[in-house]
Amino acid sequence: MRVLAAMSGGVDSAVAAARAVDAGHEVVGVHLALSATPGTLRTGSRGCCSKEDAGDARRAADVLGIPFYVWDFADRFKEDVIDDFVAAYAAGETPNPCLRCNEKIKFSALADRAAALGFDAVVTGHYAQLSDGVLRRAVDADKDQSYVLAVLTADQLSRAMFPVGDTPKPRIREEAAERGLAVANKPDSHDICFIPSGDTRAFLGASIGVRPGAIVDSDGRKLADHEGVHGFTIGQRKGLGLPGPAADGRPRYVTEIDPDSGTVHVGPAEDLHVWTVEADRAVWTSGEVPSGPFDCVVQVRAHGGIAPAVVEAVDGGLVARLREPLTGVARGQAVVAYLLDPQGDRVIGSGTISGTGRERASGAGELVADSAR
Repeated sequence: MRVLAAMSGGVDSAVAAARAVDAGHEVVGVHLALSATPGTLRTGSRGCCSKEDAGDARRAADVLGIPFYVWDFADRFKEDVIDDFVAAYAAGETPNPCLRCNEKIKFSALADRAAALGFDAVVTGHYAQLSDGVLRRAVDADKDQSYVLAVLTADQLSRAMFPVGDTPKPRIREEAAERGLAVANKPDSHDICFIPSGDTRAFLGASIGVRPGAIVDSDGRKLADHEGVHGFTIGQRKGLGLPGPAADGRPRYVTEIDPDSGTVHVGPAEDLHVWTVEADRAVWTSGEVPSGPFDCVVQVRAHGGIAPAVVEAVDGGLVARLREPLTGVARGQAVVAYLLDPQGDRVIGSGTISGTGRERASGAGELVADSAR
């Protein structure tokens, strides 16, 4: 096959491209320029898409002996990822920009251009497994990225390749060194790629500005003022600007955010427990909407937030009725449904969280027919 290897300048994408070459594919490397000012987007292990990264990707392509290009996606990235991120926080949500980048950039804009140029698939260094259109968790549980890939449609998955998902990360680094790739020991990128400082609140403040509001407790008593709901997320405990813990000495957590009134609600840890998760924009990786409720495991954060549940497709979205409560479930994040499978947990579908319920739904603890298989 003729495949396009998305090369970020890191070790994972370099090895993924190398494995595609080994498999006999005709491989062309491409680095995505996602910033209008690329020199500003890397500080050590923070950030990405800098001139340094483009250079590292080019050198890796030279070692592999494949053609290499840099494609400018800065405008599309700003519109579909950065602007979406800012708007979501302004609306009191907690978005996942990596998920949106996969959906809108790497497997939409990039894949569409690749197809138009006659490429059969896009190769990336994501840690996930894909076979016969079935998306599964990676072998390396600590590096698994199936959660942020669960927004991909059946068509997008049919044109994707994840060559490193069957290998633990330490072995990938060893392989890179054996191949003579200079990125073998390059630090992984952390945090949000377009906020190299790591200070999300400052970034959002500069983008959104001051929008004063109140912080209130579970009884509605005002505790403090704040400069904008974008500075908070569900489950947050630190940096609330409160004079101290509650009267009973227990810490307070953000339990609800009302963007319309600008009110941030705080309360004890038990107020974070939710039993129902509602989501819109459902994507079913098989391309078929499940015909009824099915038993599965759901994940509501990129790292953690996992519980058994009964999931059902509803009006273009989905509802997950949990068997065990989850905490820190925020609107704007994704809820991903997995079926436990001996070959690796299988991604069934995902949705963008739009609401939660604190009451345990009747029947949530009962087994139901697995209609998603």
